[in-house]
Amino acid sequence: MTLHSAQKLHKILAQSGLGSRRDMEKLIEEGRVSVNGVLATIGSRITPSDTVKVDRRIIKLNFSEDMPRVLLYYKPEGEIVSRDDPQGRDSVFSALPRIRGGKWINVGRLDFNTSGLLVFTNNGDLANRLMHPSFEIEREYAVRIVGEMAEEDLKRCCQEIMLDDGPARFEWIRDMGGEGTNHWYQVGIKEGRNREVRRMFEAMNLMVSRLLRTRYGMMQLPSRLKRGQFIELKPEQVKQVVEWVGITKSMRIKQRAPSPRDKSFTPGRIRSKRPARELSSQTNSSRRKTKT
Repeated sequence: MTLHSAQKLHKILAQSGLGSRRDMEKLIEEGRVSVNGVLATIGSRITPSDTVKVDRRIIKLNFSEDMPRVLLYYKPEGEIVSRDDPQGRDSVFSALPRIRGGKWINVGRLDFNTSGLLVFTNNGDLANRLMHPSFEIEREYAVRIVGEMAEEDLKRCCQEIMLDDGPARFEWIRDMGGEGTNHWYQVGIKEGRNREVRRMFEAMNLMVSRLLRTRYGMMQLPSRLKRGQFIELKPEQVKQVVEWVGITKSMRIKQRAPSPRDKSFTPGRIRSKRPARELSSQTNSSRRKTKT
């Protein structure tokens, strides 16, 4: 390989599944990355013949432009989105398949008591695009509360609710009906702050008894997927996601045999349109109830 084909270190590390390019630049600045025994610097370039270490661990580098892998996982309540937990609680990562030469990166988080769609990828750039606030990717949740929201609360939550870490609002909210003391709503939000949906309802003195994420951007929770199970998107579906976030259109589609754990499932519907809404930040149309 010639000098001209050398590629930027932080790009290859991200492509190898260690995190986003920004994360890799931070590792390099902290002096945790070396190339052939010499501490790396921002802007360093490498070739496949170089030996790269992060925290003294040799990294298997990925120079290919193959399409990233993407998993959709139905997280149950009672699992944490972390590889290490001092309390020894179950981790979402224990349910995922092993991946050679990299690792699964979670796209955002769900708290311990929240269930629903979690997206994983082995590509740091894709994960960063899907999480970065500047892209304002919409998340959809099904929320069950004790009691029923008043009309003024429905309007208020699509305007502004002040939280400890700043104002927040839903993009839209839909009344899904309910029986007894429980009532269901669907909401859309473009932020991913810690426990944001729960805190918004708490700010209105409403208690959330169940919270389920049903969509992340154009990726929908597959209806046939059971709690604690995952499904891998087909290469052509991953291509839609990659092009949707605007990374590149030149990645090669690489066919891969399905995992024994996911071959009985078909990937969930991928969509880019926002669902119909009752109330939103753009309209104050009257509420229409839909029973489930």
